[in-house]
Amino acid sequence: MAEKRYLLTPGPTPVPPEVLAAIARPVVHHRSPDFRPIYERCLARLRDVFRTEQDVLLFGSSGTGGMESAVANLCSPGDRVVAVVAGSFGNRWAAIAEAYGLEVERVDYDWGEIPSAAELAARLRELGGASAVLLTHSETSTGVVADVQALAAAAGDAGALSVVDAVSSLGAVPLETATWGIDAAVSGSQKALMTPPGLAMAAVSERAWSRRGTGPRFYFDWERTRKAQAKLDAPFTPPVPLVAGLDVALGLLLDAGLDAAFDRHRRLGRACREGAKAMGLELFSPDDDSSAVVTAIHGPDGIDATDIVSALRDRFGITIANGQEHLKGRIFRIGHIGWFDVFDIATALAAVELVLAEAGADIERGVAVTRALEVYHEHARV
Repeated sequence: MAEKRYLLTPGPTPVPPEVLAAIARPVVHHRSPDFRPIYERCLARLRDVFRTEQDVLLFGSSGTGGMESAVANLCSPGDRVVAVVAGSFGNRWAAIAEAYGLEVERVDYDWGEIPSAAELAARLRELGGASAVLLTHSETSTGVVADVQALAAAAGDAGALSVVDAVSSLGAVPLETATWGIDAAVSGSQKALMTPPGLAMAAVSERAWSRRGTGPRFYFDWERTRKAQAKLDAPFTPPVPLVAGLDVALGLLLDAGLDAAFDRHRRLGRACREGAKAMGLELFSPDDDSSAVVTAIHGPDGIDATDIVSALRDRFGITIANGQEHLKGRIFRIGHIGWFDVFDIATALAAVELVLAEAGADIERGVAVTRALEVYHEHARV
């Protein structure tokens, strides 16, 4: 019998059977009447999930492609941009901007710190402004979810465009693209949107459209894409099965209600954190409801987190995430965005208990699962 596999990373995430079924249907031509209604509905649903009435552009790429598209379209070579860096994906923003020949100023934080809007505002005053500020909403390398509403306001007050990496936050935690004055928000299909990797999207404000730069672009040209989408076309062949799957996934998310999804993710985060603490483990990610995307946990003294991740995968078919860069081997990360319920969290915690106990850690069996279930259902009654 094939081994059952469990995917508990902060991306890619598990995919509902309805979405897999849509992806498995026979491929239709992307310029045929068979595809256009799917494409139209998917684009409309993306606006609803981003909570904007502006265009949402869809690309065949990873979420990083969406990030690159923002830099390519909003900036010109030599422009000054500010990257707020508090983890691996803040570093990615800075690296993309540097690759496009921009002058990159960083506002750096220790990994695990929460970026401050006041400090960003002070840095922008010191610099005399910038063309854009590059922000990370959910930094999955640390578990921190930043207050991008306040950060975007600080950018706007300084005359800069706010550009947000919402790859792992969209559909998991509140993101009010229009109301919060975010100029560009980019995301990907493989996180809370419950679709396999391969699609990126960018929600673009009118202010951002009016301030596009002269950076080089072809495939990721926003204007080319917007003109094609206005005719329910795509400038280049889209990954048709993935678009069909995303359409179904967005329908599931919106039918259940975005607020219900946000509440479920908060409760899953609480369950995971409380279960880890019940084992006596120390959290790396913040111990509050902002940590609704991924829970980052310190490995016990003397136990390499890499060994925990490997044992879960090799012995139980459970995939969680190691730390990234300098945190590799020091922390492990359990994702809980997208198609998750509390029993997925219980499965991960039960396996962590087993692995740690066998590695010599002082772990009382069963306490983590019991506490996680209690907390999840306590908050369901609130």
